[in-house]
Amino acid sequence: MTESKSAADHDKAPSGEDGAKPGADISFPYDRMTVEQFRRRFPRARWSDARQAWFVPGRTASRRIGRWLAEIESEADAYADAKGRDAFVFDPIDSPYLELGKAGFRIRTPYSKTVVDELREVPFSRWDGDLRIWHVPFRSYEELRRRWPEIEAAARRNEPEERRRRAEERKGTEQEMRSKLRSAERKRHRYPLQSDDLPPIGRPVVTAYGIVVFSEISGELVDPSVVADFYPGVTEDHVWGYWRVPTLEELIRTWPAKMLPVQNAAWWLPTIEELRPTRRTARSREARKQGKTP
Repeated sequence: MTESKSAADHDKAPSGEDGAKPGADISFPYDRMTVEQFRRRFPRARWSDARQAWFVPGRTASRRIGRWLAEIESEADAYADAKGRDAFVFDPIDSPYLELGKAGFRIRTPYSKTVVDELREVPFSRWDGDLRIWHVPFRSYEELRRRWPEIEAAARRNEPEERRRRAEERKGTEQEMRSKLRSAERKRHRYPLQSDDLPPIGRPVVTAYGIVVFSEISGELVDPSVVADFYPGVTEDHVWGYWRVPTLEELIRTWPAKMLPVQNAAWWLPTIEELRPTRRTARSREARKQGKTP
């Protein structure tokens, strides 16, 4: 970014003077305090009209500029964190799912895809797989506050007692029958896939059923009239893919994706947040199997 204020009141470097000198350029939006800080740190820096940037002489200029920028960013983060903490004190979130930590908020809820999706949208949030909690820095409080009603409602819906209560209410109803049909469909270990967007065979991918490994893509076309209730949006262009549960070794070997999936994707490569709980489940499953082995 170039400095937005005219450099007429700054010391100017003659045209071409810095061309052969060792050094580095830096430009930033004009702010009087920032310029004063910069001039104190780099008293030999000169403004170049030709490059519309500050020239800092010296063979280590680039490294020194990098350290200064890191300090400025750190100060900005500290100010943002202080501002976020003050906002929390003024308008706190009172919830059993949120705890106040030294560097921000710690959030622990029953598993819910809605909770995961909402927290992923909060800037700088991260999942701690060892403690099984989400960390959110104070600077992200405003966004967390905005999303909290959805997060808390989803967490309460997924409390064990609430899930058992709903299960009791569903007994003997059409909803329970549909649930049993969905369970039976899942046991078929098949999944509709767009014929022009097929997942890799033998590699863990994420679907509506979680992380699975497709072992076969058949040429059998899906009949939407039969399975539309289980797979909304399925069309006659879909084909059946047959999947299995991944092994722990496959999950450990899987390199996590850096990019989040596109909206409404039928399958995608797993992120580290998706791999960690699946690895734990697979590890527990294999430990149980080994315990049963005579």
